[in-house]
Amino acid sequence: MKTYTLEEARSAKARVATLLQNHRDLTGVGITRVGKGYAVKVNMATAPGADLVIPPEMDGVPVRVEVTGRIKARTR
Repeated sequence: MKTYTLEEARSAKARVATLLQNHRDLTGVGITRVGKGYAVKVNMATAPGADLVIPPEMDGVPVRVEVTGRIKARTR
C-alpha cells in the first residue's frame, strides 16, 4: 500500500474542504496518520446520508470519515 506525504495530504485536504464547505453537518477537515503516511480526515456531526458523497480518496490520498457529533464551545 502506498503511503502519502504530509504535503500530498495537505493538498488533498484543501480540495476536500472546498468540496464539502457548504455541507451543514461538516464539523471539520484535517489530516491524520495512516500507517507510515497521511490521510485526510473529515469530521461530521451526523453520519453522511445518501445525498452526500464523500470520496474514499482525493488525488490518491485516502479520506477517512468520523462522526464526532455537534461541536460546541466549552463552558468554564
